[in-house]
Order: sequence, then structure tokens, then C-alpha cells
Amino acid sequence: MPNLSCGIVGLPNVGKSTLFNALIKKAVAAAANYPFCTIDPTVGIVDMEDERLSALAELSKSAKTIPAAVTFVDIAGLVAGASKGEGLGNQFLANIRETDAIIHLVRCFEDDDVIHVAGKVDPISDIEVINLELILADLQMAENTVAKLEKQMKGKKELGANVDALKKAISHLNENLPLRAIEVSDEEKKILKGYPFLTLKKIIYLANISEKDLPEMDNPHVRTVQAFAQKEGSTVIPICAKLEEELAQLDPEEAKEYLESLGLTEPGLNRLIKTAFQMLGLINFLTTGEQETRAWTIRRGTNAQEAAGEIHTDIKKGFIRAEVVPFEDLISHKGRVGAREAGKARSEGKQYVVKDGDVILFFHN
Repeated sequence: MPNLSCGIVGLPNVGKSTLFNALIKKAVAAAANYPFCTIDPTVGIVDMEDERLSALAELSKSAKTIPAAVTFVDIAGLVAGASKGEGLGNQFLANIRETDAIIHLVRCFEDDDVIHVAGKVDPISDIEVINLELILADLQMAENTVAKLEKQMKGKKELGANVDALKKAISHLNENLPLRAIEVSDEEKKILKGYPFLTLKKIIYLANISEKDLPEMDNPHVRTVQAFAQKEGSTVIPICAKLEEELAQLDPEEAKEYLESLGLTEPGLNRLIKTAFQMLGLINFLTTGEQETRAWTIRRGTNAQEAAGEIHTDIKKGFIRAEVVPFEDLISHKGRVGAREAGKARSEGKQYVVKDGDVILFFHN
């Protein structure tokens, strides 16, 4: 599968460009203290830190290491009225549609030097402004689709199920609720997933705090966001975008020392990427050899033959078997030969369900 992609949304001046600069380790997004300084969606591809890769690469004396990656799309500051084309509305909504998940950056810090579009810091109101725009965009799409389907139903009675599911979605959206929180049957859920609804996407609320809230990462604003997210079954990650930007300027050793001096164990961006992977049900299997050691991203539940297809369609077509060694066993037995001798290398068929951290050698014709 291509990289996992996450769209970063947030009202103007919540710290999006600062976070984005940290994400791509260089100032691509123009961090400026006024709304609309980011117009085209800036895209950053960020490597997922995975210590297993360096251990495997050392063992195999690999020429290169290729980690899994996440694509972040900086979607310009949404404003009230975006669903009606206010600001740069329609363009932003289209950019969000193309991503796998939404990362909603919410301002949870007080700073008189950074203007807030509404004049005061109120994270729930900020969340509701953006959620409402996404709800209105979904509502418009659902209503237009129902109108089209009802015309087509004269000849195709089987479209009735779609119309019923969409009508349920419309009444739910009319209560200002995102479709993430809708209760429908599995069949209806499947129907709704077939349409590009924005509010069906999984969401992570990133609570942007100030440096004085470290290392606890807690303040009254963060707690209100956590209570809000709990109601819709979403996740909250407190992060200090300013700190992440500073860390991005340091080499890994200096960054580690700086984090430790603040009482932290890892950057917020690592927590964000790991959470996005878990939330979307993604895992990595690994391959290693002299040429390269590499992480391959697949959906949890993928079988060995499908996983082989991630490397090359020919391997999938000619699949004979997969030799699987869990990462820990490969390291403790100092490689595949040692793992085989210790009986830790398993021969698996097409239907074997790949697990995170499996180091796989595929045999194919």
C-alpha cells in the first residue's frame, strides 16, 4: 500500500505551520502570525522511527535501510463557511477527502503574542467550527446523492438499501454529529464506507500546549478536549509544536539529551505516528539482506500472499511459501541461519496472517 496519509487541519494560528516545519524537519510551511499563510497543501513525507530496522541492517550488513513512512498534508486553515466556499473552502475539503485520517490540531495554549481568530482560546469552540464545516460538506454530498439515486431507483430497486442508509446518515448529520459516531448495521456501515464522507474518517485531536506545560502535558484546555473526544471515541495526543520544531533542528543525540532534560522519553511526533498506525489498523513486516533492510506497511489481517504483492506482483503470482522469523528471534539467534537451527524459522503458506515485526523471506517461481 502507498504511505499512510494524514491531513492536518486546524483553525488559523493554532500552530499548524510550526508543527509542519517540525514534521518535515525544515521550514517549508511559512510559519507566520496571520491567517492564510499556507495556501497550497504542503506535503511532507516523514519516516517512522523503528529501532528494529537498524538492528537488522547491522546483522545483514545492509547497504541501505528503508523505513515505513507517513505522508502529512498541511491543509490550509479552515474557517467558518468553508463548506460554502468561504476562505479557500472547497479546495481544502477536496484535500481532506484524499487522506486516510484527519489530524485536528487544537490550540490549548495561552499566548498574548499569537492572535486567535476568535479573540480567545476556546478549544471546544475551535473543534466545533471545523467539525461543523465537515458535517455540512457531508450533508450536502449525502443529499445530492440521495436525489440522484431516487431518480435511478425506478429501474433499479436494489438501490433502495443505499437510499435508506444515506437517509439515516442525513438525519444523524442534521443533529450536528459526525458520522464516526453513527450507530448503524454492518450492512449500512459498508454502504456508507462506499462514499467519500469526511466525518467517517478517523480523527486524532492534537492538543497543542506551551512549553510551560511540560513534561506533564496537561492543562484545563487539554482536559476539555479529552472529555470531548471520549464522547465520539476519538484519541487525543498532547503535543508542544514549538518543542517539536526545536527538536527538528538538532541532531538525534542532542535531541535525545534535550528531551531527557525536560523529563520526556520521545518526541510527540513519534507518538503521533504510532497512534495513527494503531488507529488505522496498520502494521509493518520486515525484509532484510545485503542490499537493503526495509519495513513494509500492510493492514492488520493481511495474508502472506497479499503481503508478498506489496514487494512485487510477480512474487504474489508465483508465491510458493514464506519463511517467517519473528524479529526478536532473528536478533537473539544472530540471523536467519541461527534461527533455522534453533527451530524458530517457520514455513508458512498463502493464508498465513502476517504479524507486526515478522521478518519474511518469500520463495516464489
